[in-house]
Amino acid sequence: MESGKFAMPKKNLLYVLVGLAFMITGYALMTGGGTTDPSVFTGDEMFSFRRITLAPLFILAGFAIEIFAVMYIPKSGK
Repeated sequence: MESGKFAMPKKNLLYVLVGLAFMITGYALMTGGGTTDPSVFTGDEMFSFRRITLAPLFILAGFAIEIFAVMYIPKSGK
């Protein structure tokens, strides 16, 4: 094996980074919704569409992209 070569082609590494960005975005969308007052319950904010539906979809899409990135074999253009 030549030194300086990665185990995956650059295109696959780009897919890995895109999948990672999707997962980080999904986790960021889940944050927040808390309160400093224990007697106040912010159910509408805590159980919003963004946290219950959108964020998990981003995370699942990120995992799907990661699986694709690992399994994808690029065509040799030669």
